[in-house]
Amino acid sequence: MKDFKKYYKINTPADILYSALTNAATIQLWTGESAIMEAIEGTEFSLWEDSIAGKNLSFEPGKKIVQEWYFGETETPSIVTIILHEEKEKTSVELRHTNIPDEVYENIVSGWNENYFGALIDFYSE
Repeated sequence: MKDFKKYYKINTPADILYSALTNAATIQLWTGESAIMEAIEGTEFSLWEDSIAGKNLSFEPGKKIVQEWYFGETETPSIVTIILHEEKEKTSVELRHTNIPDEVYENIVSGWNENYFGALIDFYSE
């Protein structure tokens, strides 16, 4: 199991970015795919036609999202924590993803950089 941590800068305020990460209709705007997502603790979510699926653990509106991502039969939960720090109409995002199975680590890192936060950076580019 491996961990991944990275910071991203996105050209939109934290409350708007939070909505882009937690509202199914808004997720569809920047991904181009339908999504199942509710900002309610304990609900399950699915993005990119079940390429990413898991359970929402906690929310702090405009500030923090904590999720468990499912990876088959792994015993140790894979936890994603996204912390939003607003900086003058922009947001610094702190991503921590723990307990990523070794065999999918490179794909997960690539997905974060290109498809997930890469897509958000492009969507909100100036």
